[in-house]
Amino acid sequence: MKKLYVFFLLLVVVLIQPLSSQLLPPSSETAKETLEQSPRHGEYVDVSFQDHEYPINTWVVYPERPTRAPVIIVIHEIFGLTDWIRAIADDLAKQGFLALAPDFISGLGPGGGGTESIESRDDVVRTIRSLTPDDVIQRLDAVRDYALTIPAATDRISTAGFCWGGTMSFYYATAQTELSTAIIFYGTSPDIELLHAIEAPVLGLYAEDDARVNVTIEPAANEMERLGKPFTYHIYPGAGHGFVRQQEGRENANRMATEKAWEQMLIFLRENVE
Repeated sequence: MKKLYVFFLLLVVVLIQPLSSQLLPPSSETAKETLEQSPRHGEYVDVSFQDHEYPINTWVVYPERPTRAPVIIVIHEIFGLTDWIRAIADDLAKQGFLALAPDFISGLGPGGGGTESIESRDDVVRTIRSLTPDDVIQRLDAVRDYALTIPAATDRISTAGFCWGGTMSFYYATAQTELSTAIIFYGTSPDIELLHAIEAPVLGLYAEDDARVNVTIEPAANEMERLGKPFTYHIYPGAGHGFVRQQEGRENANRMATEKAWEQMLIFLRENVE
């Protein structure tokens, strides 16, 4: 009887466990294992890019579902296309989305390579910082155009970016009026005068201990409200910049922030693109 009672308590804990805990995405420490164990189909695709000599190397992951899927373009951090970003794309596919993670420095490395061709992280960072916002928009448009040709995809296309990628996700919403939603993980906001062009609902997910980024939230939120444009944001107590990648840090605050942010992102996406 005692064993049955303990089993019942454990079952209750599992059943009442919040959705977010069951949907926790990979951190940088678990990314490689996630990719190795994933049952989903993932592949590299070369996306043609205007008249450039080198295509955009893009990791594409397909969800396991019977119907066509909305698309999420994952915009990587300033550290380039890493295993972690690929694992994030895989997790989004796990949730039912067709995920594309382009390498934004494709063609800019030695011999026309991308992130994998550059030896040091510092050199990757320098290369990414050499990209102008217009460079990024052109690359995103190319990947978006490719996504629209995928038979298993719908025409609902979102962006989700992290750090540098979060900044670019918000910025892209000011340039691409056909975007379905834009999601920002701890990225800075665009200049106020650009926000009038945004048509997509925007979701911002931020760390409390990230003043460099957070000082740009309120001006953007106030202007978006004045313009009547949807901008929802959340700031997570005790979390630091890069909390999704570094879930093991800051005495569990980063993990708790990730749980809430991932849940709120999925709710936002299912309200707007499914």
